[in-house]
Amino acid sequence: MTEEEVFEKVRDAFVEALGVEEDEVEPEARIFDDLGAESLDLLEIVFLLERSFDIKIPRGGVKEATQAGIDPSEYEVDGVLTELALEKLREHMPEVEADEITPGLTSNDIPRLFRVQTFVNIVVHQLAEKGTPVER
Repeated sequence: MTEEEVFEKVRDAFVEALGVEEDEVEPEARIFDDLGAESLDLLEIVFLLERSFDIKIPRGGVKEATQAGIDPSEYEVDGVLTELALEKLREHMPEVEADEITPGLTSNDIPRLFRVQTFVNIVVHQLAEKGTPVER
């Protein structure tokens, strides 16, 4: 399977869940701001992707991945991400412009950063974990 094939299936999930047109679902499209998703829509999108790819997508996976190896007190203070956490988030989410991952960001803000490409990356990672590598 290629990354383009993964993108096509991810796009199909967004079209089905959000009722948007295929041409609106581009890799750089923001899930909430550009495609109009709401929090509950993420559950449906994740369900559709899990079914389509026969994978399990862990809830809170982006936060867990960026927090790996960091003491919780070094990850966030009073709910606000530390500079170290922001750096890890930039590394883990290269599809998001670095200037959008700024001081003052909270854990609850992370989903607002999600792009369609974020879900492509998650699926590619989960397929690799399952032993099904994706050609990039």
